[in-house]
Amino acid sequence: MTMTERSKMAPWQWPEEEWRRRVARVRAGRALKPRQWPGGARCAVALSFDSDHDTTDLREGGKSIGRLSQGQYGNRQGVPRILDILRAHGVKASFFVPAVTAMLYPDEQRRIIDEGHEIAIHGWIHERNSDLPHEAERELQMRSGDTLERITGVRPVGIRTPSWDFTPHTLAITREMGLAYDSSLMADVDCYELTMDGENTGVIELPVEWIRDDAVYFNMNRFASLRPHTPPADVFDIFRRELDAAWREGGLFQLTMHPHIIGYRSRIWILEELIGHAKARKDVWFATHAEVVRYVKSAA
Repeated sequence: MTMTERSKMAPWQWPEEEWRRRVARVRAGRALKPRQWPGGARCAVALSFDSDHDTTDLREGGKSIGRLSQGQYGNRQGVPRILDILRAHGVKASFFVPAVTAMLYPDEQRRIIDEGHEIAIHGWIHERNSDLPHEAERELQMRSGDTLERITGVRPVGIRTPSWDFTPHTLAITREMGLAYDSSLMADVDCYELTMDGENTGVIELPVEWIRDDAVYFNMNRFASLRPHTPPADVFDIFRRELDAAWREGGLFQLTMHPHIIGYRSRIWILEELIGHAKARKDVWFATHAEVVRYVKSAA
């Protein structure tokens, strides 16, 4: 049976070899949960911020001035508030930045790097990879890495695909670029090595989850009738419980936030309270995603 013939079949018609092939394309391989974290810490905390800014509307054609203004808020208010809190607590974090965001706000990216944080790839214009031909996805991912390096002076070592949209080609491109890690998939709560077609790739996954993402609780799009709203105190409770569980298990707590979402005055306290709660444990290691990946790989 040819690939063309298979593509015309409904999933329930696939022969076993077809669904096994699809499942095996990208899988979680060996677990990389260390026995302990640096300095004898019990838990690692990896905070991250997706600086989507204007690109969430630009990828749709840039037709909504209102949504573009919300993205600009991420630069004018969100990132400065976040950086002030991180600096006050001596905590480092990772920022996943679309290349177009970096070109719109280069000084923001330079400040992030100057303050000791990590900047990693987050697509070109927050495109949906699943809508792209293979060559377009490859070209945009490589161009994004080059653009971030040109603006910040630092070559990115990791990627988070826009909207965590990971195609059958994404891992091969990531591997070709020599990136150390991805942070888009959800097979575990702790780091693991990615396999492709049953073979180890050397690319480490630092997993995400919608539960640990501020957008699902707060994001709104009136034209899409999307009006989720969870009170900030309840969101903090969810994040805190995830952190406490990671601490009990001696594992990793990873959190994804967006400057144009978490950066409002009635929400930004969640970040500060969460850092304070983690610090009260006294045996927590705050690190960038790149630092976590380097450590788990060296400890394996």
